[in-house]
Amino acid sequence: MAEETRGTVLVALLANVGVGVAKAVGGIVTGSSALLAEAAHSVADTLNEVFLLLSLGRAERPADRTHPFGYGKERFFWSLLAAVGIFLSGAVFSVAEGVSSLRGEAEPTSTKHFVVIYAILGLSLVLEGGSLLKALRQVTREAATARRRLLTYVVRSPDPTVKTVASEDSIAVLGVLVALAGTVLHQVTGSAVWDGVSSITIGLLLAVVAFLLGRDTKELLIGEAADPAVRLEAVRVLGEEDGVVRVQEVLTMQLGPSNVLVAGRVQFAAHLDAGEVERICTRAEEEMRRRVPTITQVFLDPSAVSESADAAARERWAVTEREAEGLLDPDRARVPQARTRTGRTVGGR
Repeated sequence: MAEETRGTVLVALLANVGVGVAKAVGGIVTGSSALLAEAAHSVADTLNEVFLLLSLGRAERPADRTHPFGYGKERFFWSLLAAVGIFLSGAVFSVAEGVSSLRGEAEPTSTKHFVVIYAILGLSLVLEGGSLLKALRQVTREAATARRRLLTYVVRSPDPTVKTVASEDSIAVLGVLVALAGTVLHQVTGSAVWDGVSSITIGLLLAVVAFLLGRDTKELLIGEAADPAVRLEAVRVLGEEDGVVRVQEVLTMQLGPSNVLVAGRVQFAAHLDAGEVERICTRAEEEMRRRVPTITQVFLDPSAVSESADAAARERWAVTEREAEGLLDPDRARVPQARTRTGRTVGGR
């Protein structure tokens, strides 16, 4: 999976480098605000792909004394920087360029200039579209494995890298179409206002994407719970152990795109000695990891659990179960392996 993700990012990086150079040269030669805005967009995307490639390598470092849970959250940190980069390098510049175009005097544009603009936008559409198809193929396969609808999976995926690339490429293709529409209207009407309007529109699209990516990555960075299916699987494993009397709560945290921490407060049968409790904990941990390989850390705390606490826990898990069922794609009958994700609304623990 990591190699496929790296390949997706590399394709996006190469596409953005080529497209960015073409747009920048074309924008300077023709004076097209839409092309300059798209060039800024490509520059932002190129920097972001560098960030994402850097995060892939750094996140794979093994746990050490200073980072006992590993470096998986590096992916979240660099993805957050990518979102900031989209906003600053792409959105702000594009809006500023569009406003400057609207307020300044329009320069005469020849038919030759329009031909250059169309050629560059056509090339951009091909390259950006190819990168988008590569990212979509990966997330489509992952969504099918998770038995999730594509949009649901992308929005709630705990892997911000592919999500960022897919979002960037989607907006890149849409931005090219907006720039193309602005150029056509400019040529047909003779008014350069449409060029500035398309530049501002591209900037606003980038601002929305930057906000959404930043919001989701922030939730993961500060310690978001795992997928509801993962939480439920952990609870089921504990409930199947004969020595477990009650489970007060099961807490989870996404340590990385494929690393989940599970911690639970559990009441064991009173007749069990320390050795038997230890064996149950070990067996439960191994079973959780077998069912959900992304669970890498398990901590169980023997506790006294009251009837009221047990009842409250069951209510939370019922909410979590409904949430998990609501995420499944009803058109896919195959029962999938539970997967991690970033939870938008955590109804239960």
